[in-house]
Amino acid sequence: MALEGEYEPSPSAWVREQVEAYEASGGLEANTLRDTGLPIVVVTMRGRRSGKLRKIALMRVEHEGSYAFVASKGGAPEHPEWYYNLVAHPDEVMVQDGPEPFDAVVREVDGEERAAWWERSVAAFPTYAEYQTKTDRLIPVLVASPKG
Repeated sequence: MALEGEYEPSPSAWVREQVEAYEASGGLEANTLRDTGLPIVVVTMRGRRSGKLRKIALMRVEHEGSYAFVASKGGAPEHPEWYYNLVAHPDEVMVQDGPEPFDAVVREVDGEERAAWWERSVAAFPTYAEYQTKTDRLIPVLVASPKG
């Protein structure tokens, strides 16, 4: 079931344009992080303050039908805004990895489970390891699994 509500595009032009191109092409275009060739997924969530739908592109880290969302923010000292949206509304999430989005539920992982997902994430996008060295915070890893 698709999320209902008003969509507010990202204030960042490159994010907004990538999401639009990805969705319009069913994931055939704009499906990598800029010029890296590394695959992304599009995540739709509800904003924690506005209640509006927000969309972002995140690195594709998939394992057995679930996806890791790494809240790195490039190693900044604070979490990205989308992290707070997902924590506030973990059951109002859609993931698009290809032509059709699916409903998902998100949870933050820790301990051995986080370690396993972190390893998968770094394998998919090695720069995550560098980001962790830039910040004192432990970069959160959330896992999105299909509802049902």
